[in-house]
Amino acid sequence: MLTLEHVTAGYGNSQVLFGMQLQARDGEVVSMVGRNGMGKTTTVRTLMGMLPCRAGQIAVGGTPLNRLPPHVISRLGVGLVPEGRRVFGSLNVQENLVATARAVQGEGQARGHWSLGRVFALFPRLEERRRQSARTLSGGEQQMLAIGRALMTNPRLLVLDEATEGLAPLIRREIWQCLQTLKGEGLTILVVDKNLAEMAALVDRHHIVEKGRVVWTGSPAELAVQPELAQRYLGL
Repeated sequence: MLTLEHVTAGYGNSQVLFGMQLQARDGEVVSMVGRNGMGKTTTVRTLMGMLPCRAGQIAVGGTPLNRLPPHVISRLGVGLVPEGRRVFGSLNVQENLVATARAVQGEGQARGHWSLGRVFALFPRLEERRRQSARTLSGGEQQMLAIGRALMTNPRLLVLDEATEGLAPLIRREIWQCLQTLKGEGLTILVVDKNLAEMAALVDRHHIVEKGRVVWTGSPAELAVQPELAQRYLGL
């Protein structure tokens, strides 16, 4: 579903990604983990077309994305939950959700159509606040809204950049349960997060990122028996 091969990218004269490689098969949940400043968010921005891919290849479902603008990448079925949530504060909850809605096409039908009602079923709190301005929501509610907004694009691949950062433990647990539900429905998910213990039951494969490249790939169980890796690359 997702392939990054030897991807390089950066900002101006500063190169950040040095041959980034990552794969997610259809229906898998994979992660990018690493210390701050190692290139995780830059990878997400390059994948989404917000930053040019200078070399290498990015593809989703076999379709190359390298020179496509973000709105085309979204229409191809890549949904983003951005770092910092970035909900539309001037719109209410329902308006945020319908603003990004995309009709289901082709294989998306097999995964189930994401509608307003289905998002509200996943996050009942959003339905309770459907007429409330997004800027007045709590941080956890805004994160639910950001996830619901991405799901309304009916993605084949869902990308979450620091989806649980700064949230209370109870809300984080609710977000992880939501992602577990989405995995059970066969959605391919790329998660950027720091909470290895909370991801252990969800993620099929970790990618540890160090200085713009993947330095280790393996399952949560494989990482758990190599604590020196977590200490070396994650500071845990």
